Amino acid sequence: MEEQDLNFDNRIPLEDLKEAVDTIKQELGKVIIGQENFIELLIVALLAEGHVLIEGVPGIAKTITAKLFAKILKTDFSRIQFTPDLMPSDILGTSVLNMKTSSFEFKKGPIFSNIVLIDEINRAPAKTQAALFEVMEEHQATIDGNTYDFEDPFMVLATQNPIDQEGTYALPEAQLDRFIFKIKVDYPSLENEIKIIETHHERKGKKPQTLINSILDTKKLADYKSKIQSIIVEEKIIKYIAEIVSKTRNHSHLYLGGSPRASLAILNSAKALAAINGRDFVIPDDVKKVIFPVLNHRILLTPEREMEGMTTENVIEMIVQSVEVPR
Repeated sequence: MEEQDLNFDNRIPLEDLKEAVDTIKQELGKVIIGQENFIELLIVALLAEGHVLIEGVPGIAKTITAKLFAKILKTDFSRIQFTPDLMPSDILGTSVLNMKTSSFEFKKGPIFSNIVLIDEINRAPAKTQAALFEVMEEHQATIDGNTYDFEDPFMVLATQNPIDQEGTYALPEAQLDRFIFKIKVDYPSLENEIKIIETHHERKGKKPQTLINSILDTKKLADYKSKIQSIIVEEKIIKYIAEIVSKTRNHSHLYLGGSPRASLAILNSAKALAAINGRDFVIPDDVKKVIFPVLNHRILLTPEREMEGMTTENVIEMIVQSVEVPR
């Protein structure tokens, strides 16, 4: 009897959540080859109520992964292609004169959806990017003095090309901070490239979307999110997170460190990661796994270190190694 009381599965029932996540991974695995970590982080971000920035060169399935991920959910989906001439009203919407009533009516833009895919977010100028600030942080938009709330769930999946490519604008630090993760997607290995070609050939022209089934509805998703809020986090884990983020603020190689929003992002995503692994408590490995995608876009290298070819990942690794792991 005593052993049963110690069984952590009895505290918060997570079997249903874990099963749903495993099914999502299997569904996406039908089309997306060799991107297991990418898919897992997308699921974690969804459960942690965060937005995701996906970076990689064109042609490596960033957009199709985001579209298929949206299809997993029985919710509304919209896609916005960012271009240099895109205006804020093209995203948020605009007031239109109704000739019958002689009054202005607000026509909502494509951002008013549940899952929003923004393709090539860094191709639009700063004015258009700034239109997303309030939307992403507060899940609302203020237009012509009126505030419009967004329905839950609301998640932005934004793809961007590496900033050294032609025709790109660097995202402002304030906007980068609103993404829970920045996931870098690389070219596939030779083995995975062969599988990609084979699966494409076997589909015989069928669109990838037709192979994916919807798994989650909004009610189930809300239930899973509420369970994640109850995941246990010991004080030593909280201290571990705080120490790592604090060290980014006074590190000699860094010009800009992580904000308290980064600490909360690590906490929330570590809780979600623990839950999808069937645990109702966070362990240091959960924290370690989410630290890189949470911090890599929130910290800036000093110009000297950047010129030396150092990366933000190198510095995060140094910081993680320097902080004692709680036992």
